[in-house]
Amino acid sequence: MQIVMIGAGYVGLVSGACFSDFGHNVICVDKDEDRIAALRQARIPIFEPGLADLVERNVRAGRLSFTADASSAVPSADVVFLAVGTPSRRGDGFADLSFVYAAVREIVPLMADDGVIATKSTVPVGTGDEIERIVRELRPEASIAVVSNPEFLREGAAIDDFKRPDRIVIGTDDARARAVMGEVYRPLYLNAAPLVFVSRPTAEVTKYAANAFLATKITFINEIADLCEQVGANVSDVARGIGLDKRIGPKFLHAGPGYGGSCFPKDTLALVKSANDHGVAMRVVEAVVAVNDQRKRAMARKVVTACGGSVRGKRIAVLGLTFKPNTDDMREAPSLSIIRALQDGGALVHAHDPEGESQARELLSDVTYFSDAYSCADGADAIVIVTEWEAFRALDLSRLRALLRTPVLVDLRNVYPPDEVKRHGFTYVGVGRPADPTAYGQIGEGMGIAAE
Repeated sequence: MQIVMIGAGYVGLVSGACFSDFGHNVICVDKDEDRIAALRQARIPIFEPGLADLVERNVRAGRLSFTADASSAVPSADVVFLAVGTPSRRGDGFADLSFVYAAVREIVPLMADDGVIATKSTVPVGTGDEIERIVRELRPEASIAVVSNPEFLREGAAIDDFKRPDRIVIGTDDARARAVMGEVYRPLYLNAAPLVFVSRPTAEVTKYAANAFLATKITFINEIADLCEQVGANVSDVARGIGLDKRIGPKFLHAGPGYGGSCFPKDTLALVKSANDHGVAMRVVEAVVAVNDQRKRAMARKVVTACGGSVRGKRIAVLGLTFKPNTDDMREAPSLSIIRALQDGGALVHAHDPEGESQARELLSDVTYFSDAYSCADGADAIVIVTEWEAFRALDLSRLRALLRTPVLVDLRNVYPPDEVKRHGFTYVGVGRPADPTAYGQIGEGMGIAAE
C-alpha cells in the first residue's frame, strides 16, 4: 500500500514508522521543514523507546521517507492519514480543528479520484462529516472516502500498542473504504487484532469515551486514596482488591498526583464541550476535570506538610518532571503545578528527569537542574518522587540519607515500601497509605494555598 501521513509529530511518526515496518511504503509530510530535515538525518524530535531504531531501519530499507511537499506525495497515495494537532482552544476548551481542515483543503485537490482520507487525529464527533463536506465542495466528481481511524497509543509504549493493539476501530459505511483499510491493517492478522468496523460518528465518540473513562479511573482511585489516608486504609491494597474483579480490571488504578499529558486533559475538555453543544450534560467527566486540576496543587500541600508546615527557604529535590515515564512530554505534567505551588510557598526547587529537562526549561523558571538523582538531592530538605522512572525505583537510600539535610521522602507514586524507607531513617509520606503521625499535620497548613 502507498500511505501518506500528514503530520510527523508523535502520532504521525509512530504510525508511519510502524506501517512501513509492516511493509507498506510510507511518506510522512510535515510543514515544519526543520523537523523534516532532522528526520532525514535520523534525528528523532521526540523520545519514544525503540522509535529511533524503527525509523532508521525503514528509511534504510526505502519504505519510509519524509517531505515538506504534499504535492509530491499525495497523488500516488492509496490512503492519506491525517495526524495533525488538535490542541484545546483557548477560552472554551474545544478541540482546535483549524489544522485538520487546512490539511484537508490542501490534500483533496491532489488526491486520486478513489483515494481514502483516514483521520487519526483525535477529533470531536461530526468532524468526519465536515471533512466530507469539504471534499464534496472541492472535488464533487471524485469518489474520495472519509474514514475515522482513531489511535490508542500510550506514550512510552506506542510501538507495542500499534503492533499489538487491543483493537483497531475503523469508522466507515463505505464498502470500498472498508476493503482498503482492511488491507492497510492486514499485516496484523496473525496477531488476531480485532478490526472493529463501526459508523464514523461511533468511531469518533469511541476515542473520546475511552480516554474519558481512563481519566475517570485515575481520578476515582485518587479520591479513594484521600479517604484511605483519613481512615488508616492502604489504597494500593484497595486497588488490588477491586482490580482483580474482571469487570473493573487493574489498570489505571494507581493513586498519584493526577493525570497529565497530551491526551487526557484536552480530550476530557473536548468531550464536555461537544456534549454541551448537543444538549447533553457530562457531569461525571466535568467532575473528573475539576478534581484532577485540584489534585496537583494538593500534592504540593502534602510536601509542605511533610516539611513541617512550611517550605520557605527550603530546598526541595523533585525527581521526575514528565507526565509519565519513558517520554519527554511535559504537557499538563503534574510536576508543573507542584513546582509552581512550592515556589509560591518560598521553596528552592532542584529537579532531575532522565528525558524531560529540555522541555521543562521552556515551561519552568527558577529551577536548578541536575544530571542525576543524587546530585539533585545533595543538601535538600526533602525528596519528592513525581514521575516513576525506572531509574528512581532502586535508589541507594543510605546514600540519599547521607546527602539530605533533612531526611524526608515524599513518594507521590508509591514506588517504595514505607517500612524500608523508614528503616533507613527517613520520614516517609506516600499517597493513600496509612498516615505516619510524625509526618502528617493538617493538609494545607503553612503555605498560603487555599484548599481547592
